[in-house]
Amino acid sequence: MRLDSNDFELFGLPQKFQQDRAQIDAVWRRLQAEVHPDRFASDGVAAQRVAMQWSVRVNEAYGRLKEPLARAAYLCELGGAPIVANNTSMPPSFLVEQMTLREALDEAATEQAVMELEAQVSSARASRMQILERLLDQDNDAPAAAQEVRALMFIERFADDVQKRLDHLQP
Repeated sequence: MRLDSNDFELFGLPQKFQQDRAQIDAVWRRLQAEVHPDRFASDGVAAQRVAMQWSVRVNEAYGRLKEPLARAAYLCELGGAPIVANNTSMPPSFLVEQMTLREALDEAATEQAVMELEAQVSSARASRMQILERLLDQDNDAPAAAQEVRALMFIERFADDVQKRLDHLQP
């Protein structure tokens, strides 16, 4: 293992969006068992410090690989199209759609109305994830995938707001 390996190399996984979460979890557990600082307790401070660096590196990689949206953003970065936090330029039609959904959430007075929005968001998320998988794993189109990641970031924020609203409406 090398500290400068990308996350996929570190975990011994193919560099693609579609991954098996159980496999990612299993590799993380194995790597953590190998590099955990407690394992080097009798080897001195320097060995423990190196083990800590490795442990942090493994945890950071795990955080990016286990979550599909973070994994997609990382793949975009590796493909030369990093997701820039302040780049929220989106197609006008997408922004209008988001504003319409936000207004619908503001006006949703019943649990049923919010659940209908939740279903819409779930469908939109699934559709965009399929597009993202195609763009990253088949088309190798990181710039187009980056646009989908940004769209999914909007959708995820809205999904969180929908869930908060549901939590507020449910006893």
